[in-house]
Amino acid sequence: MGTAELISLQLRMFLTMLVGLVFRKKNLISREGKKNLTDLVIYLILPCNIVESFMITFDEKTLKNFGMVFLVSVLIQVFCAVFAKLFYNRMAPEHKKVMQYATVASNAGFLGNPVAEGVFGSIGLALASVYLIPQRIVMWSAGVSYFTEGTDRKTVVKRVITHPCILAVALGLAFMLGQVQLPSFLDAALKDIGNCNTAMSMLVIGTILADVKPRDMLDRSIFLFSVLRLLLIPLLVYAGCLLFRIDPLVTGVSVLLAAMPAASTTAILAAKYDGDAPYASKCVVTTTVLSLVTTPLWSMVLLRAVG
Repeated sequence: MGTAELISLQLRMFLTMLVGLVFRKKNLISREGKKNLTDLVIYLILPCNIVESFMITFDEKTLKNFGMVFLVSVLIQVFCAVFAKLFYNRMAPEHKKVMQYATVASNAGFLGNPVAEGVFGSIGLALASVYLIPQRIVMWSAGVSYFTEGTDRKTVVKRVITHPCILAVALGLAFMLGQVQLPSFLDAALKDIGNCNTAMSMLVIGTILADVKPRDMLDRSIFLFSVLRLLLIPLLVYAGCLLFRIDPLVTGVSVLLAAMPAASTTAILAAKYDGDAPYASKCVVTTTVLSLVTTPLWSMVLLRAVG
């Protein structure tokens, strides 16, 4: 993908988000409708898209890249967890919880997958799906523990292994390794549903942005966190990948997903466990809005590196 195609992709994604924003503002998509659309993406469209992304002919290099992107993701999660433990101690407890969770859990699964696919193609989506395994484990274990005194291990394990995207990765890997050829009608159905992923994901992001008031974004601590989440963390990942000469494609996917905004579950968990839900919502929305600028910039930098 060249620069012109990348700009075209970002503009299409932005316009789709704008449609979601307008429809939510006009209440053509209600709050319940927004939740339903989110569930549709997470439980059907994205899993179909993930499975389809693994329907490729693989070789030794592909398997090596899967292992490498998994390792890079593990190291990123370890770094983020250590950072979250050490650097928010001077904040108010209710704000500290939000920042800790938002540091280890980005919106890479919801927003990063369509961006990775758009920039790097189906192999980019497959790598992104593997990258997200460690993050999903951390966000439902250590992540939840930030809002609670303890975490029920049985519940954590159940949430992780039954997550539709984790199941889709396992199924996709099995199909790829076994070089399974699905019946043409089933393969076509997977493609048809999976191809809705980018449009539907951006539509939902637009409905999220519709509920924010501009004045709510003016918070110094959240702005500083946005710099950390959208610029500093991916910059460190990029430098580390270059230092250890990681494959350019693995580097591109890892950095792009490390540059995603705070996870939308930040606000959900804050509300569920009596945290500062408004502050968490501002964190999610502010980083998401700013990512509309930083994501295209990172995409252009990484495309040049891969190319």
